[in-house]
Amino acid sequence: MTIRQNMMTGARLLVDALVSQGVDKIFCVPGESYLGVLDGLSDVKNTISTITCRHEGGAAMMAEADAKLTGRPGICMVTRGPGATNASAGIHVAFQDSTPVILFIGQVGNDVMEREGFQEIDYRRMFGQMAKWVAQIDRADRVHEFIGRAFAVATSGRPGPVVLALPEDMLVAEAAPPAAKRVLPFEISPSADQMQWFADLLRQAEKPVMVVGGSRWTDQAKSAVEAFAERNAIPTIAAFRRQDKFNNDHPCYIGEIGLGVNPVLRKTVGDSDLVILLGTRMGEVASSGYEMLEVPAPRQKLIHIHAAADELGRVYTPDLSINATPLGFASMLKDLPLLKRDTWAERTETARKQYETWQVPKTVPGTFNLGEALIWLREYLPHEAILTNGAGNFSAWLHRFHRHRRIGTQLAPTSGSMGYGVPAAVAAKLRFPDRHVVCIAGDGDFMMTGQELATAMQYGVAPIFVVIDNGMLGTIRMHQESRFPGRPIATDLINPDFVTLGKAYGAHTEYVDRTEDFSTSFRRAEASGKLALIHVKTDPDALTANRSLTEIRAAALAQ
Repeated sequence: MTIRQNMMTGARLLVDALVSQGVDKIFCVPGESYLGVLDGLSDVKNTISTITCRHEGGAAMMAEADAKLTGRPGICMVTRGPGATNASAGIHVAFQDSTPVILFIGQVGNDVMEREGFQEIDYRRMFGQMAKWVAQIDRADRVHEFIGRAFAVATSGRPGPVVLALPEDMLVAEAAPPAAKRVLPFEISPSADQMQWFADLLRQAEKPVMVVGGSRWTDQAKSAVEAFAERNAIPTIAAFRRQDKFNNDHPCYIGEIGLGVNPVLRKTVGDSDLVILLGTRMGEVASSGYEMLEVPAPRQKLIHIHAAADELGRVYTPDLSINATPLGFASMLKDLPLLKRDTWAERTETARKQYETWQVPKTVPGTFNLGEALIWLREYLPHEAILTNGAGNFSAWLHRFHRHRRIGTQLAPTSGSMGYGVPAAVAAKLRFPDRHVVCIAGDGDFMMTGQELATAMQYGVAPIFVVIDNGMLGTIRMHQESRFPGRPIATDLINPDFVTLGKAYGAHTEYVDRTEDFSTSFRRAEASGKLALIHVKTDPDALTANRSLTEIRAAALAQ
């Protein structure tokens, strides 16, 4: 097709708009529905890296993980129909994890719309409750407008995914490229009166606690919050899978609330008289099924600070609502006077000791103790190492025994999506090739997206994958034994030989079934400089860090 002077196709306008917005990486599975965009990307190879993934779910999760690491929207492109439905798993992660992602979907042409054309889906209806904004760009001359809005919506307030459909006829239509400006996220700060109110409520408290979580955190915000907590001896808790928002070695850090929460930590929250929620929604998992704080009016005084105004009062009625980003709020903390009471330091010290006691592994069935291996790993890895995981009982061990010291070192889905850890690790190593990236995955978890090892191989990145193999879907088995003891069904797994599978992808491989061998195997994997897979065989009875499968079944039968 001949393009007139000063005119561009919709496809090339889209690529031009992405360059204008500073995009440097796109995760995709190519499709014929957006061939023009792919052709346009071939002209900007030095500006935008186009990463071909092996499944659209993996591509969307890579985009989400990349966005967590950069704070900028992760970009994913897929074809219509099956491509979009596959990608929906990653979009759901982005929505529940408050992560800015923009998903572009090839679409049938407007000339066949509403006829159930080949792979046609109405994406506004499909993604309507799964994204912050879903739209279709029907005119080439509005491409830049839609892209600018997509970046603004994805990054503002509570970040989240945006979905844009690209009809084939729009991609070949022509329009003049407009002047474009890069969309920059903006911070929201509290007023002086709100900060005074915050100080007054905190000063009146006898037993305050602070819970940090959510997204939009920066190093500056984290450091300011840590300094404020230390200055006032405030015990600080991380919400589910947000442990990297506060240094876990800090004397004020007392643990994570989520699945398998420390009962002593839960009691600390229950006994408090003031709860500060900073950046977090305090959702179902973090709140132990909305039981940790009463709904809608908690017994404790409640201060809720969140970047999205519509999250304030949505579940809990705060005594003080502050619409602010973590950085916007944290930047005001340095001006507050010393607020602590004489008893706060002792209470925080006690809670810290309880956290450290919680991190002492118990004896477990079998020859491999995952808790002991993870403690070795946390002491061995540099503080900037990135750890990724999906979902399963294995992940509770990771969250319990590892310590995150720096922001951007935890890639874990608060949505609880299985299969997240593998693509997240690939994305992390693509973004930061010089940093250690370790994926801890269960056997069922790994098999959902394990084909993305091919993506790592293709682009020459070398994460280390540790596959915890107990031959079952452990979380579901745990619930089965708790509710229907001795009647397991559909949770046993017959797995491939993971060592042989890893070798097929060109990975360095190790097999470990004894705790004392883990460190040597990990060092060999690291020294190889290659993509690596460590197959860790564990006893099926070692189901959780607290109770064995046998103990869970016996307790249920005794009821």
